[in-house]
Amino acid sequence: MLKGVLGLLLLSVLSTGDNYGYGLVTQLRAAGFDDLAEGTVYPGLTRLEAAGLLDSHLVRSDAGPARKYYRLTDAGHAELAARRTAWTDLVQSVQTATAATLTAGETA
Repeated sequence: MLKGVLGLLLLSVLSTGDNYGYGLVTQLRAAGFDDLAEGTVYPGLTRLEAAGLLDSHLVRSDAGPARKYYRLTDAGHAELAARRTAWTDLVQSVQTATAATLTAGETA
């Protein structure tokens, strides 16, 4: 299920400012995605960048190699808005369906 919302999560976090791969992993883990693997995030970033939703740039680091930072493009902001709307619609539909199922089960 995470794979289906990973793009939304990455775009959402990046809407607050530029960040690098492991920084995104850390933020998402702090938000409750404890089992999120780095190996899941990096391909997701690559897909979003290839789709033109992210730009990247290297930033030198005092403690090792340069880090690749990502930022939303204009298309990324538009896609984030569309995905948030789709997510809200999905959540409402699931709530409606599960509430109907619970009500039907109670009367059976």
